[in-house]
Amino acid sequence: MMFRIPVGRAAVFFALFAAAFSAAAGQLGFTDAERTGWEAFLRAAKIKEAVQMGGPAATTSPWKLTLSDGNVTRSGLWKDVNRGPAEGGPDLWRYDAAAYEMDVLLGLGMVPPTVERTYLGRYGSLQLWIEDVERLADRMARGPDSLSVGAEEWDRKAFLQRVFDSLIANDDRNLNNILIGSGDRMMILIDHSRAFHTEEPYVKTLLYGAAGARRTGDGSPYPFSRLPRLFVE
Repeated sequence: MMFRIPVGRAAVFFALFAAAFSAAAGQLGFTDAERTGWEAFLRAAKIKEAVQMGGPAATTSPWKLTLSDGNVTRSGLWKDVNRGPAEGGPDLWRYDAAAYEMDVLLGLGMVPPTVERTYLGRYGSLQLWIEDVERLADRMARGPDSLSVGAEEWDRKAFLQRVFDSLIANDDRNLNNILIGSGDRMMILIDHSRAFHTEEPYVKTLLYGAAGARRTGDGSPYPFSRLPRLFVE
C-alpha cells in the first residue's frame, strides 16, 4: 500500500531525483524477496502474545506482538497512534508505514519492514522487531568512544539518515529511535509517526545540510556531504 502524504517542495524534488537510483546495500541486509516475505509474514501471521509497552521511550504506547505462521516466530511492534495538532500531533501510525515505503523506494534498507494491520479492531502499523540490536542512546551512555567503528564509517550511515529524515520532514530523530547492530555496522531507523510535516519551515527548508533547519549546539549545520555515488548520480 502506498500512502499519499505531502512533504515540502525541496524534499519532493530531491526525493524524485534520488529515488530513480538505489543506494548501496541496505543496512538490514534483506534481499527484495526477503523483504516482501517479511511483509507477507507481518500481514498474515497469527498473534500468539501481546504486551503493551510503556515508559519514557514508548510515548505512543505501542504493543509488542509475538507472531507465528507455524514455521517462523518473530516479534513485531504495532501502534495505532492517531493524534491531531490539538493533541500534540500530528502523530500518526500511517506515517510509520509511509516512511517504510520511502525507504524501499530509495533502496536504503534502514527501516524495518512495516505494513498496515488491524488489531483490537483498530487499524495500525506493524513493524518487524529487529533482534540483537541496541538503542544508540544506551550505547552512547557508555561514553562517546563506545562505538566500535571509525568516524568515517559511522558518518556514511549518519549522512544517509540525515538525507532520509530531510526527505520525510522528520524532526523527531533522537538517540532512542536509532538502533545499531552487527558490531555497530548496521544503523536502523524506527518511529516515524511524527514525520511528514507540511507546515513552515518544512515546506521551504530541508532539516539537514549546509542550509538545514537543524543545528548543533554551537550553531553548526548537520552535513550530509558524502553519500553513495548510486544514490545521487
